[in-house]
Amino acid sequence: MDTYLSILKRYWGYDDFRSIQRDIIESIGSGRDTLGLMPTGGGKSITFQVPALANPGMCLVITPLIALMKDQVEALNSRGIKAACVHSGLSHEQTLVVLENSVFGAYKFLYISPERLSSELFLRKLGHMNISFITVDEAHCICQWGYDFRPSYLQIAQVRKVKPDCPMLALTATATPEVAKDIQKNLGFKEEKVFRMSFFRPNLAYKVLHADAAILGLLQLLNTYDGSCIVYTRNRQKCDDLSKTLVEYGFSATFYHAGLKPGEKDSRQEAWLRGDYRIMVATNAFGMGIDKPDVRLVVHVDLPDSIEEYFQEAGRAGRDGKPAISVIVMDGKELELSKRRIKQHFPDLDFVRKVYEDVCCFLQLAVGDGLNVTREFNMERFCVTFHYHPLMLASALDILDKAGYIAYRDAEEGTSRLRIDATRNQLFSVLDSQGEQIILAMLRRYGGIFIDMVFIDEDMISRDTGLSLDIIYQDLKELSRRGLVNYIPRKHVPLITFLQRRVMKEELGFPYQIYTMRKEAYEFRLKALLAYCVNTEECRSCMLLSYFGEKNTHRCGICDVCEQEDIAGITEQEYMQIREKIVSQLKNGPIKISELDIKGIRPHSLAWALDYMRAKEELVADGPFIRLASGN
Repeated sequence: MDTYLSILKRYWGYDDFRSIQRDIIESIGSGRDTLGLMPTGGGKSITFQVPALANPGMCLVITPLIALMKDQVEALNSRGIKAACVHSGLSHEQTLVVLENSVFGAYKFLYISPERLSSELFLRKLGHMNISFITVDEAHCICQWGYDFRPSYLQIAQVRKVKPDCPMLALTATATPEVAKDIQKNLGFKEEKVFRMSFFRPNLAYKVLHADAAILGLLQLLNTYDGSCIVYTRNRQKCDDLSKTLVEYGFSATFYHAGLKPGEKDSRQEAWLRGDYRIMVATNAFGMGIDKPDVRLVVHVDLPDSIEEYFQEAGRAGRDGKPAISVIVMDGKELELSKRRIKQHFPDLDFVRKVYEDVCCFLQLAVGDGLNVTREFNMERFCVTFHYHPLMLASALDILDKAGYIAYRDAEEGTSRLRIDATRNQLFSVLDSQGEQIILAMLRRYGGIFIDMVFIDEDMISRDTGLSLDIIYQDLKELSRRGLVNYIPRKHVPLITFLQRRVMKEELGFPYQIYTMRKEAYEFRLKALLAYCVNTEECRSCMLLSYFGEKNTHRCGICDVCEQEDIAGITEQEYMQIREKIVSQLKNGPIKISELDIKGIRPHSLAWALDYMRAKEELVADGPFIRLASGN
């Protein structure tokens, strides 16, 4: 009996696995450390959920995305699979309950954010848990010079110390060959084991559009292509402004960024998923874990920071396999903006030192004090008081964070609290049916709510009642205004934790790998993206796939470069001349394409000829080499 296949069929209803899913499942299921490289929409969750259900014990899943964590736990529970999560939004009591239940084997899956891994409480409880294997999602975050390094991922090494015999499954959608090696090294793989799914998307056309102004290019695209759309921009204010502009032009649009309240985020996201809005204008805070299969168009009106970031966001188009388009709109200012962006992301170290000193003064921290002290940080008031630009400040805090002086958490989500101050009869005499649903759901979940302030989770109440978070928030606020309950809503507030005692700014040190190496890597990634954008000769899909280390890439035929080449075409005479030149060079055996003598041949003509010869089975590709097929 095929255990893995029967689990897949029973819980997900699929008849078979896709691509490399089976390979990854069998590898981790047999106890080997495994790295899976799968593009967005490749079915990563199946690769750890199926083997976890097939083996005794609990699967520990480490992921930085709280929203995705909650969604996966809810999805598993809806299938009758016991799962729970621990993240910064839970109170100490709630966290303790989940960890105790995990020790007693109540769950098959425990999702945890990487920040929790440094908790002594968690590590102590972990030692008593029966763990089948550990899954690390977004594994590229452990690479210190990678595009999305997060220091909290370095804490995963602590888990391996507590559970040295537990195999580890690392998953990511964006990793170059160098990053893949770094992931395995940093996670302490006993041996290298990588399964790579092709990142080729035959239905997705990558394009670059040059326009006099970004808004003009965007309007052109929206009028040309139908269907659901995501428009990515770099800052929150532009997000809001662009959404309003599109509405003024008659388009159905809303916006999303990290600065919105939780209820606003959820309601806007759900409305877009339902199709109430055609266009979602968003920063890169939107999209992770969003599975809307019918997105036909993704547009970047600002350049992303890297090909990795662009590829992941572009990949949210066409998840249903139908034709889709991803477009970068350029208005000629990109080169100057990219130079400015390097300075914004990596300000001078003297500036970083001054930020450190001013933050310590602002939070009233004396030299020699502050070890493990956590303070709320009002960034807006700080910027006004000390005359800082928010972007430069955020970059300086990020450098201090990665250097180990502070832990900076932007917009930390707290937990709401509530106490019922009216008697049961008084309360229910004034409630409408909607309010009654909310109060009954809380009474079922929380004990002692008539006596003490109790931590509540509006997300859970929303799921219990089917009411939106905004409705729950407004109803509880009204009951609080009338004195029937005491409701303190959760709030988003940045937090700074000092990981070392305060030192004089002159004593701050920044190792090469924290500042200089990361700056050089950032410049390299930005230049690679600019090269991609100005390219007019090489197929865009080929460029992207080559960047991620794929061999044997073929022209996609649908990007703007391929379309232009097809229009230009090559004559039969030109093709025969190129073919004769290629055949004569391959008579003595295989040759790398890069070593072919191609003097006088246009790059797109050579690509066309090679593809045509492959299609006619005159040529065969072996890794980076090409050779004549037998009989030629």
